[in-house]
Amino acid sequence: MKRLVPPLIALVGAACVTTGGTQASPAVAPPTAAPVRAPVSAATGRSSPVPLALRTRLLARIAEVPGAQVGLYLHDLATHETLGIDDTVTFHAASTMKVPVMVELMRQVDTAAVTLDDRIPLVNTFASIIDGSPYRLSRDGDSDPALYDRIGAPVTYRELTERMIVRSSNLATNVLIERLDPTRITATARALGGEGIVVRRGVEDQKAFEAGRNNVTTARGLGRLLTAIERGDDASAWATAAMRATLLRQEFNDEIPAGLPAGVPVAHKTGWITATTHDAAIIYPRDRAPLVLVILTRAIPDRVTAQRLIADLARLVWVHCATEVTPRCAA
Repeated sequence: MKRLVPPLIALVGAACVTTGGTQASPAVAPPTAAPVRAPVSAATGRSSPVPLALRTRLLARIAEVPGAQVGLYLHDLATHETLGIDDTVTFHAASTMKVPVMVELMRQVDTAAVTLDDRIPLVNTFASIIDGSPYRLSRDGDSDPALYDRIGAPVTYRELTERMIVRSSNLATNVLIERLDPTRITATARALGGEGIVVRRGVEDQKAFEAGRNNVTTARGLGRLLTAIERGDDASAWATAAMRATLLRQEFNDEIPAGLPAGVPVAHKTGWITATTHDAAIIYPRDRAPLVLVILTRAIPDRVTAQRLIADLARLVWVHCATEVTPRCAA
């Protein structure tokens, strides 16, 4: 697995292993393109055409994986176009839900409710949202096992956020969710355009998982939240810059970044559980505005197959939109 070493914190591992067991996916029709949306260009005042050729290529690649269910959302910030393939279909969020957790924390920092350097106890006992019964996380199922050596010690919000995003620490995530409140996290995401995003609980709440009380998202909702981060709509300028920098330090780069030329900066968050693999990214081509790209997949039991599919879809988007200085997404 390709890794980028974060410049500030020397940690090990990174992934997102969430709830155990295999979740049955509801029956979903084969991927279909969303109705044509023609946003108004800020530059010309005219509607920009959605790239039909790109959509056709994306659908053809998805069809190569039997049974694959894919939600895809593309927002080209250079041309103001959007493209959606089943982008309003609900998916288990896996660890992509850690993005709205980060957003809510930074909003609270902006209001001085907390500071990033406040220290809170690192605990490993959490209450199920079903009946309040306690559960614990296993270091063997976490991508950041080193953090478990510090249980009982104080840790800053800053470090918890870094580990949650860059290393996808489940333990750090649960500590933050209990402090920040899932209801507030969801409300903030929705207020920023994150339709379909619901954060209900921490990671590995098995009783909630069995009851179908999961964290969920849509490709469009997650894409709009990333757009808000890129545009600075969700927090102060310094807070949004900090969030982008944290996402750029992501260590798991076998999905969207794997489909792009080496060296292209990508601020992103991955997520996976059984037969489900996601990546949600802000892509920074040279000499043009960024691309926001979210690819959610399920019903693909082999994770490598899902990773290759996501990388190939990202490659198609890159070739179509970012291989020339003049944007080509309207071509």
